[in-house]
Amino acid sequence: MSAPTQPTPYLADEKTTLLAALQSHRDVMVWKLDGLSDEEVRRPMVPSGTNLVGLVKHLANAEYGWFCESFGRPTEPLTDISQDPEADMRAADDETTDDIVAFYRRAWAAADAAILELPLDATGTAYTGRTVSLRWVLVHMIEDTVRHAGHADILRELIDGGTGHHVPG
Repeated sequence: MSAPTQPTPYLADEKTTLLAALQSHRDVMVWKLDGLSDEEVRRPMVPSGTNLVGLVKHLANAEYGWFCESFGRPTEPLTDISQDPEADMRAADDETTDDIVAFYRRAWAAADAAILELPLDATGTAYTGRTVSLRWVLVHMIEDTVRHAGHADILRELIDGGTGHHVPG
């Protein structure tokens, strides 16, 4: 089982608090894959085709996009969604679960570097062309990760009855 990667900062500054909130839900996303087979994490559980490993892949692409591309920082190649807007929501045939989790963890590291190096008021340009602050991106990625963690809760319960909303300490 995955352990939380950092303690809860109950009395920390704003950036530390936001980053810890994001990390706690990143941990949940990876934890929801624990103990499942590759077939189980790829299995579409709802009519839209949503699956556990696809949610993780999507969030990895989103972190690289929002924290790195928006602020002019390097990323590794992201999933091409130009022909298929949902391509980042599922594993490709040549991608393993371990590959996708490693991709997500590398996205965390790149995002964390940006978060730690830039002030919360730093601005970047989103893929939409809109100017965004690092503070807004942090809040947005917390929202997105929490939303998908909720999806993961439901998918995991449908797969094997597993429930829980946080990684046990």
